[in-house]
Amino acid sequence: MKQLLQNMKTGKTTIEDVPVPAPRAGQALVRVSASLVSAGTERMVVEFAEKSLVGKARSRPDLVRQVVDKMKREGVAPTIRAAFNRLDQPMALGYSSAGTIIALGERMDGFKVGQRVACAGGNYAVHAEYNLIPRALLTPLPDAVDFESASFTTLGAIALHGFRLARPQIGENVAVIGMGLLGLLAGQIAASAGCRVLGIDTNPDRITLASSLGLQACSRGQAADSAQAFTSGRGFDAALICADTLSNDPVELAAVIARDRGRVVATGAVGLTFPRKIYYEKELSFVNSRSYGPGRYDPSYEESGRDYPIGYVRWTEGRNFEAVVGMLASGKLQVRPLISHRFPIERATEAYEVITGKKKQPFLGVLITYSEEKEEGRSEKVVFSTVHRPSSTVRLGVLGAGNFANATLLPAIQKAGGVELAGIASAGGLHAAHAARKFGFAYATASDDEILNDPDINTVAILTRHDMHADLVVKALAAGKHVFVEKPLAIDSAGLDKVLAALTMDDGPQTITHGQSSMVHGLLTVGFNRRFAPLATKLAAHFAHRTEALHMHYRINAGTIPLNHWGQDPVQGGGRIIGEGCHFVDFLAFLAGSAPVGVTAHALPDAGKYREDNVSMTFTFADGSLGVVDYLANGDKSFPKERVEVFCGGRVAVLDDFRALEMIRDGRRTTVKKAQDKGWRGEWEAFARSIREGGAPPIPYEQLIGVTKATFAAVESIRSGRQVGV
Repeated sequence: MKQLLQNMKTGKTTIEDVPVPAPRAGQALVRVSASLVSAGTERMVVEFAEKSLVGKARSRPDLVRQVVDKMKREGVAPTIRAAFNRLDQPMALGYSSAGTIIALGERMDGFKVGQRVACAGGNYAVHAEYNLIPRALLTPLPDAVDFESASFTTLGAIALHGFRLARPQIGENVAVIGMGLLGLLAGQIAASAGCRVLGIDTNPDRITLASSLGLQACSRGQAADSAQAFTSGRGFDAALICADTLSNDPVELAAVIARDRGRVVATGAVGLTFPRKIYYEKELSFVNSRSYGPGRYDPSYEESGRDYPIGYVRWTEGRNFEAVVGMLASGKLQVRPLISHRFPIERATEAYEVITGKKKQPFLGVLITYSEEKEEGRSEKVVFSTVHRPSSTVRLGVLGAGNFANATLLPAIQKAGGVELAGIASAGGLHAAHAARKFGFAYATASDDEILNDPDINTVAILTRHDMHADLVVKALAAGKHVFVEKPLAIDSAGLDKVLAALTMDDGPQTITHGQSSMVHGLLTVGFNRRFAPLATKLAAHFAHRTEALHMHYRINAGTIPLNHWGQDPVQGGGRIIGEGCHFVDFLAFLAGSAPVGVTAHALPDAGKYREDNVSMTFTFADGSLGVVDYLANGDKSFPKERVEVFCGGRVAVLDDFRALEMIRDGRRTTVKKAQDKGWRGEWEAFARSIREGGAPPIPYEQLIGVTKATFAAVESIRSGRQVGV
């Protein structure tokens, strides 16, 4: 992923490629859509980094004293090495962003994958394509709040906390000194709370902007006279200092315009040399506001998620975030007029040329934006190659001649028609010879390579044991073949990554030959046959053009198999969830129209009889749909194996074992009964048609990959006891 970093030694601000982090307990991984640059805090960091070593020492004498003390304790050489090492560490910039949760660690109840959130916190809500955020610094977003507006949440909470420290009452007079970003937010907050607000600034453009937001404002030179007129000579009940200057003028002005025993709160970085006489004579209260509210700088709150009891601490930083989001949603806090610049993350360094004055441009709200087209864990969109050139014939070579091939798939291929059976291979050659005679293959062999290297074969079916699938897919694609692989596509992430690499191509121009683009490699599909069953297509049509999310429940009475069966072996078969459960996850993806984005799974105790094959898995989808797969080995095999129930938009459908489909709508029931057909013939008809006609694969590659990842995530969830993102 791309991240903006500051080198404190060299002063350079750079965009670097860094690994996408993984969420731990109490954290969420958020794909960022927008982040806000702090013109105060971040500008000071960048300007400090750009100073020479002498300049750094002069500006931070407190750090110099720490270095001198360390030298006295540990010696000169170790201290210098430690100091330079500290300066050489890259520093993450940013503390206010918004985006979408794509993965959750443990103990994140109340949040879900796909949820839109505002993010806060230094070292957390940084300028990067992905943020790792503790739960206390996450705030859910309503639909009415867009990501750019939500990226102001943290700064809004700073303004809100400063306002609360002034202990305002309805109808009180409040002065806001400094109409920059923080002051314009504070002024709107005070006005929405029922206070009478006067803004003060040295910049006439800021005064004009404040007026456009419904705030009364004046120049610094008019401040004293305007304060007298605005408050009828009483003075302001509260003065909020939101300026950014080393000068003491804002502190002095606040004292002049405040009433007797008034309250002054500084939220901006200003000079703090107080004129004792006027503060003493008016007995003014002064508070230096600390960031977003109670909880800030408390690791037990921010990192461990220990909230403060609301009866004792009404407005924590988290509850301040919620309040700001609420004001954004209601329109009481307007931030879009405050946006002056937007920079994509690739050009984010230009934002710092603006806020440090190098570009000599007026600015206010500076945003960094991020592309929406990403996969989890990838900074670029994955582009899959597809077949563009049709093949007039389908000449098939088969790898594997076991019971499934002979009893189920090869008969289905024959029924589908349009496929020329060229060659078949099995490890010992015996089963291949038998299948060749039975189904009419031109030849049989004991060598997979003979099939893969046969120039007359353009399509390969991989029907071997599961651990061989991924490697054979990669070899077949590399040989330029179209590939059908029986499920699963892969049994582990390493194998899937190989397949993904084989499918991924640069999004560049294709070579054109005789009006047709050249084939990068063959077409790939996986034996997810159930989506091609006749009753499955009728079920999907029942929910076509839906406008609501689906609830899908798939129950499988799988029955027991011996623990020493190869399918139970995690190395050879991958286990039953990966090896067979992928069928049912794919069926949910077929109905939802996309692969799952998250899963929570639980298993019954194995008790020495089972191996993670009595499982309930709940999958979430990007559109809000939910799918439950109950895969059970502890039932009676005489009971029907599969049942699917789907609810959506006032409609219901029930599919029983691919023999009967009942559809209910508007009180009317329609029942369709057929001989059991799980779609093996249909999948080969679709695959052969795609080969002959060219174009897209029968199952989108995003679903092939996503469903496989979802089974890996389900097993991880079973073992970890937590929700896992896909």
